[in-house]
Amino acid sequence: MLLDSSSDPLDIHLIAAMAQGDERAASALYDRHGAVMFGLALRMAGESADTEEEVLDAFAQAWRDAVRYDTSRGSVAGWLTTITRTRALDVIRARGRRARMTDTATATLDEQAAMGSGFAAPDAQVQQTERAVAVKSALDQLPVPQRQAIELAFFEGLTHHEVADRLSEPLGTVKTPIRLGMQKLRDALSSLAPESVS
Repeated sequence: MLLDSSSDPLDIHLIAAMAQGDERAASALYDRHGAVMFGLALRMAGESADTEEEVLDAFAQAWRDAVRYDTSRGSVAGWLTTITRTRALDVIRARGRRARMTDTATATLDEQAAMGSGFAAPDAQVQQTERAVAVKSALDQLPVPQRQAIELAFFEGLTHHEVADRLSEPLGTVKTPIRLGMQKLRDALSSLAPESVS
């Protein structure tokens, strides 16, 4: 297949390596393009907390879709821009939905509150213990770099910058394993999620 004239050969190499499961290639791609994608998402959606999340989501999608990347349809940078733009639009739409839900919730606060929620079901403690065991087992299945980064970020409450400092790794090299590890945990623990209501 002929390469698009705007394709960077290193980007093409990184995408090909990602398609083969190379997490270092994903980190390198993030290091090359993360700042530009962050700037794009920030301009579109604002709020840097959401922005960081949507950029990580965009790179996680690039990881999942690397095997389907087609060089004849444009450059890697253009592909990442499209993914990031879509994520930013999703955040903007979700923000609108949250605002409407908040308005609805605020309206119901004016109603008289019930006298308490009652006691927890007798099996609640058993379910909580089962969930904890399942989470620990799923964490143990992760590659060590992903598990370490997730434990520092979620159990110790460190920011991505603090995790990178603690592990002596570049920021992009820390963010990608956290995102990939969280996706693996989500898949492994999907049976524990509450059933969606249609």
